[in-house]
Amino acid sequence: MRIAILGANSQIAKDLLLSFSKKKKYEFSLFVRKAELLKKWINNKNLNKNYQVQEYSNFNNNQKYDLIINFVGIGDPAKVQEMGNNIFKITEKYDEMVLKYLKCNKETRYIFLSSGAVYGGDYKYPVNKDALATVDINNLASTEWYAIAKLYAEAKHRSLPNLFIVDVRVFNYFSHTQSMNARFLITDIIHAIKNKEVFKTSSENIARDFITPPDFYNLIRTIIDFKPINIALDCYTKSPVLKFDLLSEFGSKFGLKYEVGKDIDIVNATGAKLNYYSVNKAAKSMGYNPKNTSLEGIIQEVNLSANA
Repeated sequence: MRIAILGANSQIAKDLLLSFSKKKKYEFSLFVRKAELLKKWINNKNLNKNYQVQEYSNFNNNQKYDLIINFVGIGDPAKVQEMGNNIFKITEKYDEMVLKYLKCNKETRYIFLSSGAVYGGDYKYPVNKDALATVDINNLASTEWYAIAKLYAEAKHRSLPNLFIVDVRVFNYFSHTQSMNARFLITDIIHAIKNKEVFKTSSENIARDFITPPDFYNLIRTIIDFKPINIALDCYTKSPVLKFDLLSEFGSKFGLKYEVGKDIDIVNATGAKLNYYSVNKAAKSMGYNPKNTSLEGIIQEVNLSANA
């Protein structure tokens, strides 16, 4: 199978490549802005020769791929804030590039990395199959731009039912390979542990469902093995985790010390979210069965990081 990956320098894309590297039946064309960075990474990981690194300008409709995966976007909340309204241009530019390709190559499948943020709202409750996207159209805040960019892309994809497009909505992702300088709950916790600092947090007991590389790969393989379809799927694990259960586990296993305060600086680039996860398990009907709970996956990744 020939697979093209856009945004191959992103951490989640690299993790997926490492998962795929255990199989020999895939050939990859990896599209990035900075080819040398990815080539260096591939060499450091001793990956085989089935990886061709190219710049975006080389992508054209005459190349033949069985699957295209689009990872272009920003994963770090702090960087989402920095990017501002450019998120619209970037999301549409690379998505449109793939859609033009699909119209000339109708048998090719397309996986678009979307976000759980498309649902909008305050996430007072986890989203489900009947959830409606919420946009305060008369009072749009910058925290909603990322969500709207992804929502617009998904709407275009559903308007093309004859093309094989699957939007994968990632709510929370954690890997031992990602930068611990990124401003996520987990990375902030690990940063505190490594620096022997007290982790400061709010009293809000938020719930999250962190998918990790093994189950993300599991989901992508499920999509590849399933019949061609045009649909959006939510990422999920066996079960989510509450913040204070997570902190308790990190305390007992890794010696984390934390305190609860009122005035805590939290990066909410896409808005505050109480229960940021989904109970929409449409992927189950396609054969997806997660191996880990959110907490199990996180602990596995942290242990891998400690042993690296």
